[in-house]
Amino acid sequence: MKFSSKGVAGAVALAVATVVAWWGWLGHDRSYQVDANGNQQGPYTTAQVAFCVLTIAVLLALAVRFLDVHPLPATAATTVAFTAAWTIDAASRDGSGLFLIGGVLVLIGCAVGSAVVAFLADLTRGRDGFTR
Repeated sequence: MKFSSKGVAGAVALAVATVVAWWGWLGHDRSYQVDANGNQQGPYTTAQVAFCVLTIAVLLALAVRFLDVHPLPATAATTVAFTAAWTIDAASRDGSGLFLIGGVLVLIGCAVGSAVVAFLADLTRGRDGFTR
């Protein structure tokens, strides 16, 4: 596996963009919603999470396909950046320590989802994929 300066810069940019996407869709939301039965839900809505995932998946695919970021560092950059942002925010609001369980689940979900997206984006490179 070779790392070009363009690929390393792309991985760093991807990590920053991931945190920005997290902040834009989820990070600033502290409000809870009350459903028709009076149950409190939140702080995120399903649409917020879906659009955040979609945004990060597009950023990841673009980085692998066009910025010459190898799928492994791209997966790591996205996973570490999102998990760190989510966990730091959750830790600041949770006194019970249960944020650690959520952090592990976020880590696993991000790693699997990012790996799939990066693999598929690399496949679109044709013969150039997997030979870097």
